[in-house]
Amino acid sequence: MRATDDHHEARPAFVYPVLFFGILSFSISAILVRFAGEMPGLAVAAWRTAFAVVMLAPYALPRIGPELRRFTGREKLLIAGAGVMLGLHFVTWIESLYHTSVASASVIVSTTPLFLAVFGYLILRERLSRRVIVSIVPAVIGTALIAWGDTVGPDRVAGALFGNGLALAAVLFQCFYMLIGRVLRRQTSWAAYVFPLYTCAALTTAAVALIRGVPLFGYDLSLYGLCALMALFPQLLGHGSFNFALRFFKAALLGLLGLTEPVLASVLAYFLFDEMPTPLALTGMAIVLVSVFAVIRSRRRTTLAGP
Repeated sequence: MRATDDHHEARPAFVYPVLFFGILSFSISAILVRFAGEMPGLAVAAWRTAFAVVMLAPYALPRIGPELRRFTGREKLLIAGAGVMLGLHFVTWIESLYHTSVASASVIVSTTPLFLAVFGYLILRERLSRRVIVSIVPAVIGTALIAWGDTVGPDRVAGALFGNGLALAAVLFQCFYMLIGRVLRRQTSWAAYVFPLYTCAALTTAAVALIRGVPLFGYDLSLYGLCALMALFPQLLGHGSFNFALRFFKAALLGLLGLTEPVLASVLAYFLFDEMPTPLALTGMAIVLVSVFAVIRSRRRTTLAGP
């Protein structure tokens, strides 16, 4: 049964801890990347996506064979394209955390619903509400303040401008993969879409690492363990928790709850890594979050994404 925004089943008590677990899983993504800092970002991206494929395989492979064989050449090409975009999203998102603060990268990536609304209008001709249009200007200003604030003052972050640019690139790659998903998921099951998607993403991240000459082997076993945790929690269980909660909550409400992710990630980064954004960057973050809040509130149906 597919839930809609107009009707949802009665909420069992356990759905609340499931939802909380999903938000927490998203929030620790950037923290796990920071703990794995001794491994190059490209290697982290490659192993995270590879572990996700391995973990999903026992569930997906026994179920998706007949559906995969029915895919047209166009559908296979679109899934491959979406997988490449998703892989590049992980490459740029993870690498951004090596150059800028957790707070800045997380808040910039939280602008995905805003960009998704704009690209949905430009590419899929989806209606663009007045609230979205009005929210674009302050969101751009807020993002600029984050980028500027991270590069000035005594608390400036070395290489922050480059890192924030990578986070913004991660947003764009995520939007394109999600737009392709909107088209494909109308006629395909979750597993039949996600498994080949994650496989293509893993191949993309590995290819980028190899092209850049980044070794994938020879690191401490604990670093591979951290990559496996990234695959299990934010990539599989985090998204899985939110997808499960869609049976009981409106998508727009879940989108708003998702805005707590950069806040929790920033708090954790402050206590674990003593990262405190500059006042100017904090102002930009507040403006961005308010703008994204307005966009999500204006959209009755929201496609969720996370780092």
